[in-house]
Amino acid sequence: MDFEMVMQELQTLGKERMKKMYISNGAHEPVFGVATGAMKPLAKKIKINQPLAEQLYATGNYDAMYFAGIIADPMTMTEADFERWMDGAYFYMLSDYVVAVTLAEADIAQVVADKWIASGEELRMSAGWSCYCWLLGNRPDSEFSASKIARMLEQVNDTIHDSPERTKSAMNNFIYTVAISYLPLHEKAVETAKAVGPVEVKRDKKKSSILLASENIQKELDRGKLGFKRKYVRC
Repeated sequence: MDFEMVMQELQTLGKERMKKMYISNGAHEPVFGVATGAMKPLAKKIKINQPLAEQLYATGNYDAMYFAGIIADPMTMTEADFERWMDGAYFYMLSDYVVAVTLAEADIAQVVADKWIASGEELRMSAGWSCYCWLLGNRPDSEFSASKIARMLEQVNDTIHDSPERTKSAMNNFIYTVAISYLPLHEKAVETAKAVGPVEVKRDKKKSSILLASENIQKELDRGKLGFKRKYVRC
C-alpha cells in the first residue's frame, strides 16, 4: 500500500466520537479519529516500512502520525530522526505514546531519553521519562544500571512538584514503573512514592488531576503484578 492508499484507509476508519476524544486531549486538525485497535489489520498488511512511516508522520495528521509509529523501524532511525519526530510531537499523546514508544525499541533509547529529560522542555522531558517507563516495563532488569535508576528516582523526588504538568505525569508513572517492573529498586521506588505523595497535574479547561503513585503500586502488588514485563512495546 502506498501513502495515498493508507491515508484514504485511515480516513475511512475515522469516527467522530474518537475524533472529539482526541481533540479534547490536545489533538488538533487534521485528525480523522481512528481507534488504535482499528489500525491493527492495516499494520499487519504493511508491516515495517520506514519510508512510508516518515511520509505519514510528516503530514501533521494525528492518526497518520500515530500509525507511523506502529510501522516505523526504530533500529534504522538516528538520533536526528527522533529529534525531528519530537519537533513534530505537539501534544503528549504524540510525545509519550508515539515518539517515546518508538524510541524504546531503539538501541540509542537511553542516550536520547537522557538528553530529553535534561532538556527543560515539557514534552521532551515527558517523552524521556515515558521512554524509560516503556523500557523498564519491557526489557530485562540486567540492561539497566541500578545506580542510574536510583539517581533518577531521587531526581523525581526532588523536582516532580515543580516540573511542567505533562512531565509530572510521566515522572509519576516512572516511580510506579520502577516499583512494579524493576525489581532491584522496588523498595526504593515504594519509598519514593510515599515521600512524593499526591501530585497535582493542572489541565487546560479541565479539572486538575491528583496522581498518587503509591496507591497504583499497591493495586498492582495486590494483583500479583510485581516483576511484570510487557512482551511488546508497540501494539
